[in-house]
Amino acid sequence: MQLINMSDSSQEIARRQFLGRGATGIGVAALASLLGQDARSESEVIQQLHIPAKAKRVIWLTQAGAPSQLELFDYKPQLKERFNQDLPDSVRNGQRLTGMTSGQERLPVAPSVYDFQQCGESGMWLSELLPHTARIADRMCLIRSLHTEAINHDPAMTLLQTGHQIAGRPSLGAWLSYGLGSENDNLPAYVVMISRPSGPTNAQPLHERMWGAGFLPARHQGVRFSPGKDPVLFLSNPPGITPARRRAMIDDIVALNKMKLADYQDPTTQARIDQYELAFRMQSTVPELADTSDEPQSVFDHYGPESQKPGTFAANCLMARRLAERGVRFIQLYHRGWDQHGNLPSGIKSQCYDVDQPTAALVEELDMRGLLEDTLIVWGGEFGRTVFSQGTLTAENYGRDHHPRCFSMWMAGAGVKPGVTIGETDDYSYSVIRDPVHIHDLNATVLHLLGMDHTRLTFRHQGRDYRLTDVHGTVVKDALA
Repeated sequence: MQLINMSDSSQEIARRQFLGRGATGIGVAALASLLGQDARSESEVIQQLHIPAKAKRVIWLTQAGAPSQLELFDYKPQLKERFNQDLPDSVRNGQRLTGMTSGQERLPVAPSVYDFQQCGESGMWLSELLPHTARIADRMCLIRSLHTEAINHDPAMTLLQTGHQIAGRPSLGAWLSYGLGSENDNLPAYVVMISRPSGPTNAQPLHERMWGAGFLPARHQGVRFSPGKDPVLFLSNPPGITPARRRAMIDDIVALNKMKLADYQDPTTQARIDQYELAFRMQSTVPELADTSDEPQSVFDHYGPESQKPGTFAANCLMARRLAERGVRFIQLYHRGWDQHGNLPSGIKSQCYDVDQPTAALVEELDMRGLLEDTLIVWGGEFGRTVFSQGTLTAENYGRDHHPRCFSMWMAGAGVKPGVTIGETDDYSYSVIRDPVHIHDLNATVLHLLGMDHTRLTFRHQGRDYRLTDVHGTVVKDALA
């Protein structure tokens, strides 16, 4: 079977030409060139290579630091009867611990101090910490059986973002930019925003390689938007430089770069040309995007009291909606501070205050504006938390260590089956016992909803065909509408 195999240097065809035309987004001429074959009929190409796309764009709400599934999504009421009992060896089954708890004399079971309730017509179990998310339960597909190999933050987040624990591969957003391009030539295809938590937290660092292009052309990397009216650094003209003068300067720079491109055919030079042109166009579009003065007060009230404070998760959710309206392909929001090794009850309450209302408002607003039907929302972190307490356990306070064996995430929107819960964990939320979903499976499903077969979107690098899911991944069919 012929794969979509795209070389890192021999082809310089924009991905929007590749998938930007036709009902399923394929440009036949571009595809024929990429495959090095004679042109075939459009129907043959579409039938062989692609599936109908349900989503046009993705908003990935990344909860960096690993939210506890036990406090939010994985209801285990029987644990209250096992408070402070040792975790049975038969449950742990020799699974490894981090260096932070491997030296503890005991692994005492710590039930959640928070209650759960069944929400919506679906009866989905959600924590009392998520009263606003409860409103959208019937739009959500909750997966309680995610698992990963990585037990520490950096490799786990790298795996979630790039499909591999070792840094250097392209991020999911870069793959989508590469495969689909942008619906808006005046904004990046991939935008990243990082929110600051409102309470004291142990926030893990986020490295720019998390949204990098890896070995893909550099123009596909994420562009970070900062808080405020000037979200892209060095985008505005300095005093004394008019738009006409800036245009002339860029024309001269582009001319020099084109001479260099003609000499060496270096794809990074083409990427530099593209970035200069995009930056010039963004000078007019980004200020208008960042100016939320045209939003009525009812919108800010919907997103919550923090929505008018630049840099908050609420403000970034509102910005995500504005980016989606303007055709940005992949929008990624990071909310840091979920790494609660101690004082978890108070810490997770603060985190939920930050994200609960604006998350629900984003889904509801997209729905009201007719955008949810072709926008995929993904919410979750890089792994879960342990059922046993890290450090001292009391009736009111405890901490939880890293736990890769099972955790929860949810999706909503385009092509996702609403109001369903997938997967089940054991009585201790320690291991998956039904319908396991690996990170590769999640990423394969995201690509599927965007109309791409994850096994066929490849890139040749150093003599090997790479893909986001490596040699793994199965589409989670139970999540599909």
